[in-house]
Amino acid sequence: MQVVEAGQLDLAKYLKRGDRIVWGQACGEPTTLIETLIRQAATIGELSAFTATSFSSLLTPEAVAGFTLSSMGAIGTLRTLTKAGQLQVIPCHVSQVGPYIEQGLIGCDVAFVQLSPADENGRHSCGLISDYVRAAVAKARVVIAEINEQIPFTFGETIAASEIDVAIEVSRPPVEVGAAKIGETDEVIAKCAAQYIADGSVLQTGVGAVPDAILRLLRDRKDLGVHSGMLGDGLVELVEAGVITNARKKIDTGVSINGALIGTRKLYQWAHRNPAMRMCATTYTHDAAVLAQLDQLVTINSALEVDLTGQVNAEQSGSAYLGGTGGQVDFVRAGARSKGGRSIIALSATAKGGALSKIVTELSGPVTTARSDVDVIVTEFGAAELKGQTLAERARRMIAIAHPDFREELDRAAHTIRQRGF
Repeated sequence: MQVVEAGQLDLAKYLKRGDRIVWGQACGEPTTLIETLIRQAATIGELSAFTATSFSSLLTPEAVAGFTLSSMGAIGTLRTLTKAGQLQVIPCHVSQVGPYIEQGLIGCDVAFVQLSPADENGRHSCGLISDYVRAAVAKARVVIAEINEQIPFTFGETIAASEIDVAIEVSRPPVEVGAAKIGETDEVIAKCAAQYIADGSVLQTGVGAVPDAILRLLRDRKDLGVHSGMLGDGLVELVEAGVITNARKKIDTGVSINGALIGTRKLYQWAHRNPAMRMCATTYTHDAAVLAQLDQLVTINSALEVDLTGQVNAEQSGSAYLGGTGGQVDFVRAGARSKGGRSIIALSATAKGGALSKIVTELSGPVTTARSDVDVIVTEFGAAELKGQTLAERARRMIAIAHPDFREELDRAAHTIRQRGF
């Protein structure tokens, strides 16, 4: 491993014209390496890069002018790039990113990774993000690491010094994502969703206002477990309150399984050398065979809109690409099939200040999750349990959780479904 001063890193020594770069996503973004790429990309030429999400402020339309950027969706600050027409979207589940890299479907000539300082065995932790990092390191011709003194050493995925070609050493705060502002509607949705979480449930959830609001309502639960693709600060609060123990999990007993830490310094400090949490690749966090071993798995995901039969769109609203496939399908299927488990899609009933219904007759974008996989849809007006129900009954239940201002219109549209049965 060659160590170079961060300010002296010349990417042209390691990258070739036309190289394809993959870097860690979310709060695991190697920010110093990305900043260097932004400054130097144009002099190398025809570079392209892939990242799954971004929560930094680095990737602006102006910043990516020197290279082509692709992603699995417009999650976080990547949304600004879709508006500017500067993000190429690869529709795939987050669980497919690692395998796609291995298969060469997502090109990876160069891997940018952010790592913790080495442990006593000379191994660097992947820190805040594990999901497809190892796959990128294994595939890349050149591995460039940003070893950040302020990254926690988390147990799970590690990288040996021998796997790194070039490293820079920095000490800078990693990307943080603060808690979302929880509104009255979020609290009502959370109260409805929380009723499906019993003592001993194993949770999968994302980050945001509704997930945070749900976690706040679980202080009276006992022995909750965690098996998730991402986690935020709400995890720490429930662990410290003695609510999350993972004691009843049939696998990984006593340990929270996770792929990405998306939160603040509080979460990062808690995770440092904490044996109660293990960071894993998506080949474990999202694997169907692994998830099938979890009883009482309750999965909580979001959507832009849901139609009367239960089809879920979590990606695109008309001409605006706003989200992504993420891990939704993997976890929806797992929760719906888990013994004693449930799968919840939570969303507000309206958008644009109440002018637009998010319960619709026809989706304005693609089907992210098929109606055959959907279990429970929750809005501030209640829960529609759809699994095992006819299309006509699904329509009736979906209308019941739509905003009252739109129910008459939706009911007229549902008349055809009731008449035909489909």
